[in-house]
Amino acid sequence: MKSKRSFLLMSLACWLFSCSLGFAVTLEKDWTQRFSQGLAPVETAGKWGYIDKTGRVTINQIFDSASRFSEGLAAVRVGDKYGYIDNTGKIIIEPTFESAQSFSEGVAAVMLNSQWIYIDPTGKTVINVPCDDADMFSDGLARIHVGSQYGYIDKSGRMVINPWYLGAGRFSDGLAPVQVTGKWGYIDKTGNVAISPQFDQVDIFSDGVAAAQANGKWGYIDKSGRTVISPWYDGASRFSGGLAPVATSDRWGYIDKTGKTVVNPWYDQANYFSDGVASVKTLGKWGYIDTTGDMAVQPQYDDADPFFEGIARVTLYGHTAYIDKQGKPIWNP
Repeated sequence: MKSKRSFLLMSLACWLFSCSLGFAVTLEKDWTQRFSQGLAPVETAGKWGYIDKTGRVTINQIFDSASRFSEGLAAVRVGDKYGYIDNTGKIIIEPTFESAQSFSEGVAAVMLNSQWIYIDPTGKTVINVPCDDADMFSDGLARIHVGSQYGYIDKSGRMVINPWYLGAGRFSDGLAPVQVTGKWGYIDKTGNVAISPQFDQVDIFSDGVAAAQANGKWGYIDKSGRTVISPWYDGASRFSGGLAPVATSDRWGYIDKTGKTVVNPWYDQANYFSDGVASVKTLGKWGYIDTTGDMAVQPQYDDADPFFEGIARVTLYGHTAYIDKQGKPIWNP
């Protein structure tokens, strides 16, 4: 129970951190149950295994929890301990950890004896830094939580940016959002201020721009801090494939990088585009649209994740299924 609670709290913490960066709807989850490297974790009667893109179970459902594959390995739980398997289901790193994150840039953050460390793909400890929480590496640096503040370490474990920020996000496009005295700005990988703290909420950079909120309205800035799309939206998220979901009042649509409306704001909620489609919610149900706004999969689901590798995870009447881009189920236990 302790391990399951830890897993749920870690997932919730990721979601809450995303919301603190300004995602007005649940646009940014970890998507731990998505397809990655040709496989996706699935659960039946409390046990987890993996399916391929045809829906065939390729790794038997023998684990107590499971997450997506990354860099050839996936974190799984056996009893109350986490370890890692390869894509054949073979245990590569024995389940000895109280918590375990996905591999990123050659290392993974794990908790051992209530202490966070980083391990390599053989399970060898490569970074041992005292902290209260540790995140995956991105752009060569990893965010860590020390007391009530955030800083960043490099692959040697050296604290390259001291933990004096009240809030912080991952590095992307060479910049990371940080919070100082109630306002958000951005720093570069040396810790120098790239964009001065002036925003109420921000997102990470994607496609060279980032969503930022000031005075209750969202717009977009470039990496110099210059406004490239005026702040008049009530909600916004990152660009993907040249489009971004934005909200006007309580309706979501999509704009391009010039600020032109490409998909009119008809929707109750909207996710970013992935694999050429985006999940949208209308009249209480989720479906998928293409980049022209045409409905690719009719709204019928209670929840719908983005597509990854041509497959998406959906929920209907409390049951989880995986579908292809035509809406055909490949896994529907």
